Parts: sequence; C-alpha cells; structure tokens
Amino acid sequence: MKILVTGGAGFIGSNFLNLLVPRHPEHQFLNIDKLGYASNLHNLSAIEGCSNYHFARLDLTDVDGVNDCFEREAPDVVVHFAAESHVDRSIKSPTGFIQSNIVGTFNLLEAFRNASHTPSRFHHVSTDEVYGSLGPEGRFVEDSPYDPSSPYSASKAASDHLVRAWGRTYGLPFTITNCSNNYGPFQFPEKLIPLMILNATEHVALPVYGQGLNVRDWLYVDDHCEAIWTVLEKGQLGETYNVGGDSEKKNLEVIHEICDIVADLRGEDPESLRQLITSVTDRPGHDLRYAIDATKLERDCAWRPRESFHSGLEKTVRWYLDNPAWVESVRTGAYRDWLATQYATDRSTHD
Repeated sequence: MKILVTGGAGFIGSNFLNLLVPRHPEHQFLNIDKLGYASNLHNLSAIEGCSNYHFARLDLTDVDGVNDCFEREAPDVVVHFAAESHVDRSIKSPTGFIQSNIVGTFNLLEAFRNASHTPSRFHHVSTDEVYGSLGPEGRFVEDSPYDPSSPYSASKAASDHLVRAWGRTYGLPFTITNCSNNYGPFQFPEKLIPLMILNATEHVALPVYGQGLNVRDWLYVDDHCEAIWTVLEKGQLGETYNVGGDSEKKNLEVIHEICDIVADLRGEDPESLRQLITSVTDRPGHDLRYAIDATKLERDCAWRPRESFHSGLEKTVRWYLDNPAWVESVRTGAYRDWLATQYATDRSTHD
C-alpha cells in the first residue's frame, strides 16, 4: 500500500512517519510538505535512508503540482496533516491559514476525487478547536456543534466540512480525527510546552495569558499517531473520531509541572523557576476550556492513550534538554539557511 502523508515534516507528521515507517516496511510512505517555517526535514533524519520512505517538496495550494503528484504516485491512502496551526499567527495574519487549510485541502480532495486510479481512504487530521469553548463541565463528542473562535479554528472547521461534503456529494471515502492539544518531540518552540521548557532552562520569563486558567486536554504525540494508525486500520469510512489524552490541565498547572521536571533534571530549585511566571495580556477570543470524550474511538477501535500527562511531559522535557542542536537550529534560523541552500534551485524531491 502507498500512503501519501501531507505535512510530514511538521511536528505531528514527522512523529507519525518516524513511528510508522520502520514498523511497516510492507508499505510505501510518500511525504509531501511545502517546508514552511515550522517544518523541518531534520526531524526525519532517522528514516531518510529507509527504502519505503520518500520526500517531495510541494505546496498544496499548487493545484497543478498536487494533481501531477497524484497521477505520478497513485497513492492508495492519504493522511492529511498539512495545516497552518498557530492561533496567535492566525490572528495577526489569517490569509495563509485560509490558503493552506482551506484551499490546500480543497485541492487535495479534488486530486483524490479525480485520480485515474481508485484510492481507498482520505484521512483528515483536525482539531478540537473547531468546537469552540466549553464551560466548566462536559466534553466534546463527535457530534458537538462547531463554534470556532479564531481564524485558525475557523479554517480547520471549513476543511472538515469540505471533507464531509466531498464524502456525501461524491462518495469520497474518508475518516476524520479531531484531536486535543499535542505535545512531544520536534514541536516548534512557539507552542506553550516547548516554549516554557526552553525558557525555564534559560531562566527567562515564562509568559502565561491572563491568569493561566484556560484548560486544555493534553495528548502525547505518539499516542495521537497511534490513534491515527488505528483509525486507518479499524475506523469506519464516513466516521469522525475524537482523540484525547484524558489529561485536562490549566495552563498554569502545565507550567508548574514543567518547572518541577526541569528543576529535578537539572538539580535546581523549582520555586526559583516558578518565580519566572509572568502574566501577559490575554489574546482575543481565547477559548476557556477544551476537553475531549474519546469513548467512540476506544469502543470502536480499542484505542487508549498510553502516556499519562506526567510521563509524556517528562519524556518531552528530556528530549528538549537532550537535543540542544535541534533547538538551536530552529531558533537561530540555521535550519532555514540550510534549507535555502539545499533547495537553491527549487528541487522538488529529496530522497
């Protein structure tokens, strides 16, 4: 089986490929990624020599490129990770989110629908943010109404609707997963957990929106990747599955736990790190609480997260502490300089 993975050099996509490519030599994996600021081919160095893995640089807004890729590669399954995903960036500049998340998904769906071969499944990876904000009780389920609050979540909601519409109108075989907040290795340090880890190690301010009372359900990235693979193997076409870590935490609680783990691993006083916590002005439309009910996925596909929040967070902190060269390359722009050299002639493939 040939599996086309979009956005496979990003955070979740690269973890998915690193986990699955060595495990399934019987399948071919093609990773297409435009290599935006948060994508990093260095994330995939462990598998770049695998005979069942290949990479092609491609922007999903390039409709001709997408169609040519489909005809040339004839994938059986699409796993669609590619998306702009940072809420703050979407508030400051929403245009790229509309193009990547909506237009890019549309182009991919059309290439799938019009392919000369017959692909078997389009799996769309989405977010719990499409559901909007919860009060103090309850959890999101698969038929919770959509109520997106940011340009990012609105663009993901639109892409979800496109996938379902193509399923109902054209009979396109799809599945969708909506996940809670991911964390783990290779996450670009603009997101809460890696930002707090790195700031804590450098003893600089730990900024938190407002009073840090916003609640998120945290999902270790390998658990998410296992859930997606489980849906590919066992999920029913036309169905949506919510993926959660069963780990609701206030943002302030997350930062406190990061301080404790960093301090323990470095032999420091956790209180000295907690004193670095600094309240900053809340962002517009900041949803109060997300929580996922993953009962359907557990019942229908026998999936449950393996990591507790503490065990996953400790693995994550250790990874960032053990990989200073990766951190330095993405923070200083050294990786972007390498990319500009590597693709100076706009090569379209990297095997």
